[in-house]
Amino acid sequence: MAIYTEEEARKIMEKALSFSTADACEINLEGSESGNIRYARNSVSTSGHRSNQTLVVQSNFGKRMGTATIDEFDDESLKRVVARSEELAKLSPENPEFMGPLGPQSYDESLTFFNTTAGITPDYRAEVANSSIQPAVEKDVTAAGFLNDSSGFSAMINSNGLFAYNKSTSVEFTVTMRTNDGTGSGWVTRDFNDISKFNALEASNVAIDKAVMSREAKAIEPGKYTVILEPAAASDLLGRMGSALNARSADEGRNFMSKEGGGTKLGEKIVDERVSIWSDPLNPDVPTSTWNGAGQPLKKMNWIENGVVKNLAYSRFWAKEKGVDPVPFPSNFIMQGGDASLEDLIKGTKKGILVTRLWYIRSVDPQTLLYTGLTRDGTFYIENGQIKYPVKNFRFNESPIIMLNNLETLGKQVRVDGNLIPYMKIRDFTFTSLSDAV
Repeated sequence: MAIYTEEEARKIMEKALSFSTADACEINLEGSESGNIRYARNSVSTSGHRSNQTLVVQSNFGKRMGTATIDEFDDESLKRVVARSEELAKLSPENPEFMGPLGPQSYDESLTFFNTTAGITPDYRAEVANSSIQPAVEKDVTAAGFLNDSSGFSAMINSNGLFAYNKSTSVEFTVTMRTNDGTGSGWVTRDFNDISKFNALEASNVAIDKAVMSREAKAIEPGKYTVILEPAAASDLLGRMGSALNARSADEGRNFMSKEGGGTKLGEKIVDERVSIWSDPLNPDVPTSTWNGAGQPLKKMNWIENGVVKNLAYSRFWAKEKGVDPVPFPSNFIMQGGDASLEDLIKGTKKGILVTRLWYIRSVDPQTLLYTGLTRDGTFYIENGQIKYPVKNFRFNESPIIMLNNLETLGKQVRVDGNLIPYMKIRDFTFTSLSDAV
């Protein structure tokens, strides 16, 4: 049994903690039941089920720390893993940034577990695959997809009296559709905590339509274009901007949030005033655990409000160094959107390019957050409010900061990888060269 109730988890962890002789001890226990199905060339290739459970013991003597892991929870096994972590701690050098375990905390009750998802069966997974493969065959398209569903728990206890527990479920789906003549490609991704929100046929048809529409793409000159970024494309760049919301990196002059001559851009306007980004573990569309791996409570937090940087994330160590309260890193990102649908954005575009997704993204300049990468799986030219024809993929050089300063229109929010990201229309997006890849 990989999923323990709160009471079962507490009992195991308290037993392990009773064997500790260290100055402090922290124990994490987690387990999951997950299933998957994979298909390619319009045929199921693999399917499976995994059951995992792991207990991690972290012991410290002063600033010396050791960690040991086990997946058997009888008394003798628990005694051995605690002793091993203590042995390793005594052999380890001191960690000058070591922070002792937190004391008792208060957590909100999370919204992350759904019985609908926990009850997924192999028959359901097979039907998802069929919902992709059959319509693909009918459209002379080849499907390659993957569905993974999981239900599990995480728990933490320490010698200072902290205890935390959370149950969660998730489902992730991606599919790539390729036309059988090799000239068109479409792709889609979906993820939810609640499987009842997922429609495999709808998602697959989106990818099929893009594959068929993208046949025999035309080459057009690279340059600066107005673009409509679908949420999956925008998320790839925004997530990298999120990593810059790190107080330590900013204070040390190592990222975009660093000010020339010292200090940070906290409180400064860095993007269009319509841009507001926050995190919220209790958002019903993208719920997360209400505590993090350090045992810190997670609450709603504004990061960028009306274009202004409102907060930077402070680890416990760096907060102590700076004499401020810790600010946990976000567990999700939510960007304010608008009312416009994708169709509305296309209709309102005189000339532009629709981008489905980006890939192979690499950093060019951390100080300006400049990135390079390629478009993929459906890139289309728009003229006079209509998609006119598919275009060959581009290499781009762009910064999410520049992108969000060139914002024209915000569309509706869509969940992508556990975040809420809107459709965006951006002017002067920089494409530097063409790619022959489909």
